[in-house]
Amino acid sequence: MPTRADATALDLVFREARTLRHWVERPIGEDLLREVWTLARLGPTSGNCSPARLVFVVSPEAKDRLRPCLSAGNVRQTMVAPATAIIGHDLAFYDRLPELSPHNDARSWFVGNDALIAETAFRNGSLQGAYFMLAARALGLDCGPMSGFDNAKVDAAFFAGGTVRSNFLCNLGYGERSHLRPRAPRLSFEDACAVL
Repeated sequence: MPTRADATALDLVFREARTLRHWVERPIGEDLLREVWTLARLGPTSGNCSPARLVFVVSPEAKDRLRPCLSAGNVRQTMVAPATAIIGHDLAFYDRLPELSPHNDARSWFVGNDALIAETAFRNGSLQGAYFMLAARALGLDCGPMSGFDNAKVDAAFFAGGTVRSNFLCNLGYGERSHLRPRAPRLSFEDACAVL
């Protein structure tokens, strides 16, 4: 195995990847969505808790359910995207720990501790959402993550009566890059990091 990704891979996932808001009319098959998840699920979470739960909004009916949950500025890009992933986290993730973390009694760490459950689910579900976007990019998809939506409305429309809560949305597809502005600046190592 190589000891590091080559320049082409780094370009695909990081250096040339951008947040897309305009999409080519090209569908994404379920096989590709499954492949993205199969990669994304391999990223680490604490105690292998794996709280992320995703809903892929692809059908016109599902898009109609999502539309009233969106901020006005996100409607157009979401309605034309081939797929929108609702990245959520399951507050009952710990019930799967006997299966996911069989070498210790990890479930007992969480039972009755609502604050720890919420913190762990949100943090690790967010990590898994990031892994998901990197996996999507690695497999040739463009991503358009966004937080301009009403979480309570999304939860009512897609997770009603359950233990999953939405975190963020991510449009997926093949981006139309002619509308891109130059990449916005990023903080330097000196501005954002310390070595102690």
